[in-house]
Parts: sequence; C-alpha cells; structure tokens
Amino acid sequence: MQAEEIMQLVSDGDKNAFRQLYVMFKDRVYNTCISYLQQASDAEEITQDVFVEVHYAARNYKGEASVSTWIYRITVNKCLDRIRYNNRQKRFSFISSIFSRDTGGMIHDKPHFEHPGAVAENRERAAILFSTIRQLPENQQTAFILKQIEGLSQREIAQIMDIGEKAVESLMQRAKTNLRKILSNYYNSKEGF
Repeated sequence: MQAEEIMQLVSDGDKNAFRQLYVMFKDRVYNTCISYLQQASDAEEITQDVFVEVHYAARNYKGEASVSTWIYRITVNKCLDRIRYNNRQKRFSFISSIFSRDTGGMIHDKPHFEHPGAVAENRERAAILFSTIRQLPENQQTAFILKQIEGLSQREIAQIMDIGEKAVESLMQRAKTNLRKILSNYYNSKEGF
C-alpha cells in the first residue's frame, strides 16, 4: 500500500494504518532529528512529537505534497523549534558555563556528539562536522541536512522548504562555502596550538 493510501486511512481514524505510517517513516524522521539536534534523547522526543502532530493533523492533509514531504516539513519545523528553544535556554547560562569555577579561565570543550551512522574512527570528524552545520543559518542548515545527510533530491527539498529548486541550489552553494570557511578556520586554529 502506498503512503498516500495509508494516509487516507489515517485521516479516517484507522489506528492500524497509523502504525503502518509510523513504521514506514520513523527511521527517516529520527535520522533527520538526530542530524539537527545531535542528542539522542531530543531526537527521540521530537520524533514522538512529529508523529503526534501527524496523527492530529491527518484530517488536514490535503495531498498537495507527498506524505513524505509533508512529514519531513513537520520534522524540520519541530527540530528548528527545539533548536530555538534550546538556544534561548542556553543564553541564560552561557556566561557561567564558559568559565571554570575553579580557575576562572575559559573552558573549551570538544564536540561530543556521536551520530549513529558515523563509523567509529570517523566519529570525531562527524562531531566536528555536525557542530559546524549547527553554525549555518537555518535555511542553509535545512538544505544541507536534507540533501547531504538524508539524500533527498533538490525537488523534494524545494517542496519541503516551500521554495524553488534554484533557491535550494543557491542555499546548498552558500552552505558549502560557509562550511568550508568555518572548517578551515577551525583546522587553522588547531594548527596554531
């Protein structure tokens, strides 16, 4: 059965169809969440939130976009909302967290994120990359994650982000340029030590 057919059953209140939809999309939703949030607990929570919204919003699904696109759009929005929330929370404790209580000196922690898809010997590089991705503007971050990590087509990304394909291409170019610049600065500063 196709996702659109399952979605129609979900919108009619079919619980088995909702389970099918969940099984069909849960891994993709979780992988997108972990790429954005870099914390397994946050990714699990947002994955649940996505499917709660899918369940409640199923009746509003009009079929103007594919089910996959619709679910990705919900996922991206929930992830960005969580990042904004987390950033607001961090502002309040930022100053005290960057200075050591014992010495008063600045603390510099290496990124500690581990993406489940990263091979063991590449985990440090993956952590650095995902930390760098988080520094991109939201729209570049979204385009980059959906294209490079999720492997979606430019057309799918355009539908999810509700922009044109040329705009996606432009965002990807700017994201790559910004990532090169940030990573170059990072590695150049590491060589200075």
